[in-house]
Amino acid sequence: MDPAHRLDPGHRAEPAYQQPQYPVEPSWRADPAHSGPDAPPHRAEPGPPLPSRYALLDRGYRPEPSPPAEPRYAEPSPPAEPRYAEPSPPVESRYALLDGGGYRPEPAYQPAAEPAYRPPAGPPAVVERGYPARIEWRPQSPDTEAERAAGMLRRELGSPRALAFANPKGGVHKTTATVLAAATIGSVRGRGVLAWDDNELRGTLGLRAGSARHARTIRHLIADLAHIEIREGEELLASLDDYLRHAADGSYDVLAGEESPRFAQRLDQFTVKRVLELLRRTHDVVCVDTGNNVESPNWRTVMQAADQLVVTTVPREDAAFSADWMLDLLHEVGMGELADNAVTLISCPTPGRSPLQDDLERHFATRTRAVAVVPYDPALETGSSIDYHQLRPETRQAWLRAASVMLEPFAR
Repeated sequence: MDPAHRLDPGHRAEPAYQQPQYPVEPSWRADPAHSGPDAPPHRAEPGPPLPSRYALLDRGYRPEPSPPAEPRYAEPSPPAEPRYAEPSPPVESRYALLDGGGYRPEPAYQPAAEPAYRPPAGPPAVVERGYPARIEWRPQSPDTEAERAAGMLRRELGSPRALAFANPKGGVHKTTATVLAAATIGSVRGRGVLAWDDNELRGTLGLRAGSARHARTIRHLIADLAHIEIREGEELLASLDDYLRHAADGSYDVLAGEESPRFAQRLDQFTVKRVLELLRRTHDVVCVDTGNNVESPNWRTVMQAADQLVVTTVPREDAAFSADWMLDLLHEVGMGELADNAVTLISCPTPGRSPLQDDLERHFATRTRAVAVVPYDPALETGSSIDYHQLRPETRQAWLRAASVMLEPFAR
């Protein structure tokens, strides 16, 4: 076929034409020297100062002479690239006009459907600038939760706060919770935290917390209370320190209870108020391990003076029933606000998860301000002295979250 016919818009390819096996010389270079004997010579168009150097291949295109007086209407073609024929289909190949019918453009590229995004199992991908490759909600990591809880515990509390740990039933981890709450808060704040064993019937807090550098208890403090409470500042701290025990790491102090049952008669309402007032003057947080007798003046005085009630229980029906009954009693005696703002602390005494735990969490979430769960830890199973730093990391983090929930309403 004569190459000149390929530039003729009216030319139709012969049916018998077969595309040659050798590469076809591109005819779009419209060079007059290679266009053949019958190719019309290219003539420069008069008028524009920069006429096009190449013949246009548009289908049916006929250049109109530009007016000689107004050359600005003649649009110069690109200096190096010719204009191609505008294809009818929007995706037609630009080389379709170079073949008189034998060439068929390849199908237009269709991008494959992007598969649904599946979040990676590991940390989110990071692009060059360090930003997340995909913005999505992710649960907080344990480190982030621990930092937030620790930041809450470091904040100012406005005034000294008393936390009462209570449940009329024994064996529900009141003493353990009192010690670990004081140890957790003290390890973050560094000072000003005390655990008081106010159980009038031979409490064991003094045996499980603090170093017994002396044998003094609440009984000895009350005997000298009149001489101590009149002191101020450093003198008061030094005088009171003679009756306190200290944790091994110095994070909190301990006021041990008296082991003699006859001493319970001396803990009347007025005496308990004086002791609490003295401890508020020297410490920022006072954690009180209450007794089991809800009818005693001692127990009710602590409830009335408490800033935060912590209801301790274990995932058992009898322990939960006793805690529920205590909340009802507080409503009956005019301390319903204290009960509604309480924190329920569920301690797990065994490694496995109790089937009753979910029900208890839902139930006490409707009765108290918050519910916190602390896991089982083998370091607490023996019932001996409690060392906060011997706990598993996940146990310490759980206590950190629980303690922050207790003090959250007072943080400034």
